[in-house]
Amino acid sequence: MDLFVIIALLVIVSAIYSYINARFIKLPGTIGIVTIAILVSVITITIDKLNPGIERYLTLLAKNINFSSTVLNIMLGFLLFSGSFSLNTKRLKKEMRPVFILSTLGVIFSTAIFGGLFYGVTTLFHIHVPLVYCFLFGALISPTDPVAVGAIIKNSKLPVNLETIISGESLFNDGIGLVLFITILEFTQSGSDKLDFAKTSILFIREVFGGIILGIVFGFIAFRLMKTITDFQTIVLVSLALVMSISVVAAFMDFSIPLAVVCAGLFAGNQTINIDSTEHSHQALEKFWQLIDEMLNTILFVMIGLQMINLPYLNNYWLIGGVGIFVILIARWLSISLPLTFLRRTLNISYSSVNILTWAGLRGGISIALALSLPASPYRHIILAGSYFIVIFSVIVQGLTLNRVINASIKPDGK
Repeated sequence: MDLFVIIALLVIVSAIYSYINARFIKLPGTIGIVTIAILVSVITITIDKLNPGIERYLTLLAKNINFSSTVLNIMLGFLLFSGSFSLNTKRLKKEMRPVFILSTLGVIFSTAIFGGLFYGVTTLFHIHVPLVYCFLFGALISPTDPVAVGAIIKNSKLPVNLETIISGESLFNDGIGLVLFITILEFTQSGSDKLDFAKTSILFIREVFGGIILGIVFGFIAFRLMKTITDFQTIVLVSLALVMSISVVAAFMDFSIPLAVVCAGLFAGNQTINIDSTEHSHQALEKFWQLIDEMLNTILFVMIGLQMINLPYLNNYWLIGGVGIFVILIARWLSISLPLTFLRRTLNISYSSVNILTWAGLRGGISIALALSLPASPYRHIILAGSYFIVIFSVIVQGLTLNRVINASIKPDGK
């Protein structure tokens, strides 16, 4: 299928789903889009079972989308830049300690806890998944998704400090999650029983610190360029060029694209590009990137729904999905509770907030993209199926009930 036709069909389908949700269903944007996309995919699969000949007409779009490459190499940079550019950096600095702990130790704890629990529970049900693949599953599903988080918490009643912590954590924890994912993936493919800590350390330093430095340098250059002009069209082009250049250079140098883009967005958004008090370029640029964010969000979640058509049939589909959901919620809760137990004064988070932070830790397209990028193995479909169930549950169920959890967890005095 021609590239333009794929893009055109994606936009058309996204517009139709968005209209149906806005006109009839009236669920919060992201939740409504995912729900409609899943229902359409289920109907498509059912019709295909009844008449396989219809498949080529109904699934052509889904089968021609390279979801993993599209999300990780194209869409992710724009979505992360949009989220970081509009983030309140003053609030982020105030909550930097809990953001840092949860986006580093939290992800590592969650990966280890999820891997161990998933291995134990699946063994009880006589589903054999090697422990190292359980940890690989944990590495790709543990980081909270900044796209899903940003889309859901816009309509939530989260306290300001928790909203900042959750948004900041979701922007930064992808770097740690990706390093863990790549490290464990290389371990599964090496056939070795020993982990090369020197190689792992070099990989971590290059990915994380290289991405941070690249983002700050490119963000500074772009900011200085935008600061010297008032032509809005040129300012927009510079911001687009910033995201694209970072993605290209970071991929070439094996730096973390998510961390580089987030750092660039935070740096460029932290200071105004307005030349004087009467000029509103910065505000207009924020609105432009908010529009890009909302449009790409819609397309991304339509793609998530469409990709269900490509899922292989598994006898243990629902069991694997249910186990995955149960285990990731426990791992998320423990990965917050453990640091809080030992570092409560440092984190400045109350125990009553743990349930909110757990339920607001949503997963999205990044986890599915990483699962789809896994090389062929007997366990790939199990990880992929589990990822889909976790993502769909987190977006729809956790997204719809987040405000109830917030109301139940916050005391009348607001604490």
